[in-house]
Amino acid sequence: MNIPARVAATLPLLASPLLPFSSLSLQSFCSLISHHRVRKLGLVPTVQGRRLRLCVEEKMAWSLEKCDAGVETELGVVRPATGAHTEEAVEALRAGKVIAVPTDTLYGFACDACSLEAVNRIYEIKGRKHTSPLAICVGDVPDLKRFAATEHLPHGLLENLLPGPVTLVLNRGESSILEKSLNSGLDSIGVRVPDCNFIRDIARRLGSALALTSANLSGQPSSVSIKDFENLWEHCAYVYNGGVLPSGRAGSTVVDLTRLGKYKILRPGSAKEETVAILEMHSLEEEGAAT
Repeated sequence: MNIPARVAATLPLLASPLLPFSSLSLQSFCSLISHHRVRKLGLVPTVQGRRLRLCVEEKMAWSLEKCDAGVETELGVVRPATGAHTEEAVEALRAGKVIAVPTDTLYGFACDACSLEAVNRIYEIKGRKHTSPLAICVGDVPDLKRFAATEHLPHGLLENLLPGPVTLVLNRGESSILEKSLNSGLDSIGVRVPDCNFIRDIARRLGSALALTSANLSGQPSSVSIKDFENLWEHCAYVYNGGVLPSGRAGSTVVDLTRLGKYKILRPGSAKEETVAILEMHSLEEEGAAT
């Protein structure tokens, strides 16, 4: 059985000159209609870690399924956050560009932390004052000691906290290779190792640290999908789509570990309880707490 063109033209999924309506079989027609209904509901299979989940993405402008090969729009260049695009991202960073990437908490703007021009560009994009510090992101826990002082921390603490949704505020230390111009005037630096392979692979291949901050205008809600900061795409060399992030808008838990034997929660974020439990397991005491 064939579907007449006049009937097919009334159906949104089939109203395309690319489909041979006159030769469309009933079986193919039913299959396409079924697929159309699924897409209308916004049910898109995605993979988070090793678990298969079904996400309702009604408000997503671009799903991973829609940009498998990348999409160039008037607003910017969107790519899937996959290993196939890691080297491209690294090249953009080495050229002093800013990219937008998913993490284990929120979408962020990232650049080479050792590029003053790129760091200034992030501040411009966000409309952020230079007095507000940026965090850095590295690929692996052992990399932290290149940028911050870690020798005062209990053995195993870093490995228990990271990778994960935690930002650790540490002293830079004398051996830090960070540019002095990054967060000028501060002796400390926020460091992250997100539980997200894509951004970690980028940091590894760059061989440096990424300056990292949330992908939004300063003072505006954080972004859990690339649609949330669509108005800022044009300022990025690439926007990497990791789908809708499930952790909410709380961001990472920020904890100050600059003092020996002490910790101070600066922002509760999305993992406060787990973070505090690990800190106290390693015999750290909350700063200012009654003893």
